[in-house]
Amino acid sequence: MADDHGGHPGTAVETTVPSSVSAGTAVVQSEEIPNPGFPPHRLRVTDLDPKKDALAARRVTGLFFLSIIGSVLAVAAYVAFPIEEGNMSSVRISTLTLGLSIALGLLGIGVGAVHWAKALMSDAEIVEMRHGTRGTPETRAKAVDVFTLGNKESGFGRRTMIRNSLLGALALTPIPAVVLFRDLAPAAEPNGLLRHTLWDEGVRLTRDPDGTPIKASDVVYGSAFHVIPDGILDEEDLLEQKAKAAVLVMRLRPADLIEEEDKKDWSYDGIVAYSKICTHVGCPVALYEQQTHHLLCPCHQSQFDVSNHAAVIFGPASRPLPQLPIAIDSEGYLIAQSDFKEPVGPSFWDRGVFN
Repeated sequence: MADDHGGHPGTAVETTVPSSVSAGTAVVQSEEIPNPGFPPHRLRVTDLDPKKDALAARRVTGLFFLSIIGSVLAVAAYVAFPIEEGNMSSVRISTLTLGLSIALGLLGIGVGAVHWAKALMSDAEIVEMRHGTRGTPETRAKAVDVFTLGNKESGFGRRTMIRNSLLGALALTPIPAVVLFRDLAPAAEPNGLLRHTLWDEGVRLTRDPDGTPIKASDVVYGSAFHVIPDGILDEEDLLEQKAKAAVLVMRLRPADLIEEEDKKDWSYDGIVAYSKICTHVGCPVALYEQQTHHLLCPCHQSQFDVSNHAAVIFGPASRPLPQLPIAIDSEGYLIAQSDFKEPVGPSFWDRGVFN
């Protein structure tokens, strides 16, 4: 039986046409990008016109001189607009004038250097091939040629106005910082300010921070009191005075105390008082171990033995905590016999500068 197309039964055949590509014609293409080379060099206007070159040099010089003016104005503003205590207007004016003047000094150098590099220095494109980093006599000798070439391309030696104005700007830029930081030091001679505290004969020991006087009977064995001198809360420079006069008071059993002959009367019935200011860098020594009688500075882990004149037993501190001689008054309150016998604070005192 024939189908609709007129073919004989069983005569349908599926044929495949072989590929016309011969063996060995497959090609692997390279992914390497060809070197495009440098684009055509474009000369700047300063390269084409000597007048433009001179104008750019004057602009750079002017920017450096502007930096000099800004540095001078910063010092003048600091002197002319001092900050007055309690006057926020003076703070705003001082901050504004100082900020603008210092910004002018820094921007003058920055913008001038960028304009110098873009408009006047050589802008030829170069290729620097990789090479070994170990120096040889030849490379060290060539370094001189490199500096000479850099001087030639930048014009640093030839453009004297730019060079001198840059040197002037760089020399004056740190001056505002020097003036500001120097003025942070005390106006008076620092010997007396740093050597003496508010402790004096008869001054009562009071609790920090409320200023409540402390009786000897209040200090029990194993306790530690944070102490300030009576009357310190009325001081205008409270924080500065407290930074020197802060004291720790502890009570030990008299048998546990090791006291030198000339210091036996510095304590009262096992109660001792030592400066709270660490002799390393001035951190507050505020951690007391009751069982070992050790004081610990949390900043750098210096440890002091309270039972033995607060001697250093561990850490970077190089000398004991100064001891405050104490006694009691007629009402039983703890009082100071005198100021500290040695300066409190970091160990720079050991240099003997203020002796």
